[in-house]
Amino acid sequence: MLSKTMSVKPRHALLPLLLLALVACSKQEPTAEAARTQPGAAQPAAETPPPPAVSEQVQAMNPDQLRESATNALRDNRIYAPGGDNAMEYYLALRDKLPDDPGVASALTDLLPYTLIAAEQSIAREEFTEAQRLYALIEKTDAKAPALPRLKQSIASAQEAVTRRAETETRTAEQDRVRQEEQRRLAQQAEQQRATEAAAAQQVAAQQEAARQEAERQAAAQRERDAAAARAAAATPPAPAATTPAPAAAAVPAATLRAVSTPSPRYPPDALRAGTSGEVLVEITVGTDGSVTAARVVRSNPARVFDREAINAVRRWKFEPVPAPVTTRRTIGFNPG
Repeated sequence: MLSKTMSVKPRHALLPLLLLALVACSKQEPTAEAARTQPGAAQPAAETPPPPAVSEQVQAMNPDQLRESATNALRDNRIYAPGGDNAMEYYLALRDKLPDDPGVASALTDLLPYTLIAAEQSIAREEFTEAQRLYALIEKTDAKAPALPRLKQSIASAQEAVTRRAETETRTAEQDRVRQEEQRRLAQQAEQQRATEAAAAQQVAAQQEAARQEAERQAAAQRERDAAAARAAAATPPAPAATTPAPAAAAVPAATLRAVSTPSPRYPPDALRAGTSGEVLVEITVGTDGSVTAARVVRSNPARVFDREAINAVRRWKFEPVPAPVTTRRTIGFNPG
């Protein structure tokens, strides 16, 4: 429970489940630590310094402002995001100013599991900047939190995996380019060979025609009728060669969307208090720059409960640029547990 000085209490109904998840994650730390210390284990890539846990604007607020902002953030379910306007930052700044306030310490303890789960979800979505920001919040809340080493290793390992994947894709693209160049070279070589053979065939045909005409001239004196028939045959144009229809152009493959950032939707407070779950099927159009240019609800269950938050969330999504606008559908789930 928060101190009586706090005007909004955290939702303790969800804390047992989240705390169990925290304990389960913490039990995996020895394995991860052992893997890091074994000889030959892959070392994480060079890390960039994490952003400050609490923004300068929040640090500059006085205790009354921090207390009120924390209360409003809890009411709006802004536990750890967005950066610079969430309950965790307000309570951390308040703890710096009032280190002996038990209500502030209790609030941070209650909210820490939420932040830990959000950090793991950001790593899974490869949103490393957000994961590092949440890591900084956890570290400032409790520098000895058991989950910190595992989170740090998870971020580094995920970043390495993304780097390796990008290198693999680059190599694959280069191999495809080389293969296509080789195919074009072979096609040009085959075309040149066909042109050479056609020229040789024309030369042979011209020589044969000249010999035939000479034979006809020599036979004209003795067999006028045969010579006339031969001249008529020579005057008949050869039948045009059958034209092989050109192969149909290959269909251009549809553009493949690759997500860059897909922030989770905000859970409607009324639905969260009521324990309501559901899902929304949305149709989005992604522009060539990777941003969502249009979004609409196709189907929702229950109706209209989560529609607004689902649309607000997908409008913030970002994808890699595509050559032409792409329209697709995605299902967004809402589960209070």
